[in-house]
Amino acid sequence: MNTVTTPRIAPCPLPLPPDLAERMNRLLPAGMPPPQIFLTVARHGELFKEMVDTGLLGPTGLADRRRLAPELREALILRTCAMARCDYEFHLHEQTLSRRMGLSDAQITDLRQPALDATLWTPPLLAALGLADGLVQRLEVVDASWAELRRHFDEAALIEMTQLIGHYTGVAMLAALARPSLDRYR
Repeated sequence: MNTVTTPRIAPCPLPLPPDLAERMNRLLPAGMPPPQIFLTVARHGELFKEMVDTGLLGPTGLADRRRLAPELREALILRTCAMARCDYEFHLHEQTLSRRMGLSDAQITDLRQPALDATLWTPPLLAALGLADGLVQRLEVVDASWAELRRHFDEAALIEMTQLIGHYTGVAMLAALARPSLDRYR
């Protein structure tokens, strides 16, 4: 994964203008400094406000409608980041959300590996992580993966998981463009 510390797009400086600060406050626990990627998106104030106002961006990340189990959602996000080589977003989630969403340290470490340790995952989670691998690496869902996914998930869940993987692939693209500095929450 790529760890670059010199941003190409400078984050929006603090203190934020009141309209941006109000939205940032909706996303973060009191006293938590904003993630660099949030401040980068805030450089385009109208887009940032729209993302927060529509609920696309919320306290647990992008597009969390609370329909996917927290552990599944977070594992998909981390696996997508790992497969897209987005160390920034992997690092951010690992520091702030991953354990609260139910992932163990061993699972978090495993999500960075090319081949997952099947003993760490339930069959549904393993199938979902395979979806992330196929979509991010090849834009493909092979028939065997489809069959395994359908054993565990309905079509609505599969559509939502695919959209989540797509959103975080987009985050990886933004991080590749902007090169935000790593956040230090520990």
